[in-house]
Amino acid sequence: QVQLVESGGGLVQAGGSLRLSCAASGRTFSRYAMGWFRQTPGKEREFVAAVSWYGGSTNYADSVKGRFTISVDNAKNTLYLQMNSLKPEDTAVYYCAADLSVRIPPGTLSSDYNYWGQGTQVTVSS
Repeated sequence: QVQLVESGGGLVQAGGSLRLSCAASGRTFSRYAMGWFRQTPGKEREFVAAVSWYGGSTNYADSVKGRFTISVDNAKNTLYLQMNSLKPEDTAVYYCAADLSVRIPPGTLSSDYNYWGQGTQVTVSS
C-alpha cells in the first residue's frame, strides 16, 4: 500500500508561481515512478508531468514544458511540482500518483498509475 498526500495548492495570479508537494508513505519511495495529473470539472484527468524512481527520466505535457518542473526527494519521500508562469488555464485539481512498475520513461496515462492522492486545488486568476 502507498499513501499519497498533496499540499501546496492555492490561489495565485497569472504569471505567479506555486510549488506542490506530495508526501508518500507505506512503501520504499525510491522504487517507483511518480506523476502529476490535473482535472477540471467535466473533463478527463490530464497528464502533467512524471519522473522515474531514480529521478533520471522525466516526462512533461507540452502545455507545461518550460514552465513546470517535477522533482523527487527520495530521502524525504516527497514529490514536488514547481509551477512557474502560471496561466488561468492551469486552474485544476492536481493529483499525484504512484506507478509501482519499472517504467522508463515514466508513464503518461492514468492507467499507468496504481495509487492516487486526494488532490489539491490550484486556481490561477487572470
